[in-house]
Amino acid sequence: MVKSLIERTPDAQYQHLLRDVLERGVQTNSQQGVDAITLMGPCPMRFRFDNGFPIINERNMAPKESERLPVTIWKQAIAEICAFMNGVRTQKRLEEFGCTWWSSWVTPEKCTKRGLETGDLGPGSYGAAFHDFPTAEGSTYNQFQNIIEQIREFPHLRTHFISPWIPQYTIRGTGKQQKVVVAPCHGWIHLRVIDNKLTLHMFQRSGDVPVGVPSNMVQYGALLMMIAQATGTEPYEYIHSLSDAHIYVDQVHAVETMLKREPRRLASMRIDPNITDFFSFRKEHFTLEEYDPHPGIKGIPVAI
Repeated sequence: MVKSLIERTPDAQYQHLLRDVLERGVQTNSQQGVDAITLMGPCPMRFRFDNGFPIINERNMAPKESERLPVTIWKQAIAEICAFMNGVRTQKRLEEFGCTWWSSWVTPEKCTKRGLETGDLGPGSYGAAFHDFPTAEGSTYNQFQNIIEQIREFPHLRTHFISPWIPQYTIRGTGKQQKVVVAPCHGWIHLRVIDNKLTLHMFQRSGDVPVGVPSNMVQYGALLMMIAQATGTEPYEYIHSLSDAHIYVDQVHAVETMLKREPRRLASMRIDPNITDFFSFRKEHFTLEEYDPHPGIKGIPVAI
């Protein structure tokens, strides 16, 4: 049961993460050509759902929809995870779900380099791994379908685990060709049911903390709600762990702005109670309420 807004504790975990990377990180070069301040293994963020939904207040994740932004940020994040869990791996299909932000990564140049059709994220992408993981027998394996079935039958197990990583498609080197436009950065998921309360722990290999991580928080918080509803459990806690947490040097000014802003109480998120088929969830089935963020910050650079 979510506490009333006034009962919730203001949340500063995201600010703590930003400050930790700035203060303890080491400046490194990157594949994207922009140096990054990098911290390995910062303290995980933990969000009990009775204290609100994991959407940051340090900048606005719900700007008004416009011609430039046809779907607002938090909805695009949920649209993306809904697409991936349904096996989507092309820009065209992502846009059908309401996620438009992959266009810079599926250009003719990037796709041709990996032997892919333009617009294809590749057989090593999230949708392929989650929905169509290749097996030794030459067939495919739907990870989410099987984990949901396992939770329903054996909720007490510690083996409710999902991986986005298909190593033969992510490796690089002489004589090897990567078969994914972006090696999966997030999506190692461990689910645990205790007293019918569901916890989702998401491990993130690599996280752009100012830009990417806030959207990841939203989509995996929403995923916890979807899995809980599909399995008859209670969405209890979302835990977000990062390995390589980084802030690009051209993002520092925006980070300093967010660090000056006072922590606020988390919003609440409602999910349509009538949807029970996990693969039928869409962004339209979520409603963000009681969201009171600081103003948006325009022009935070994204490393491509």
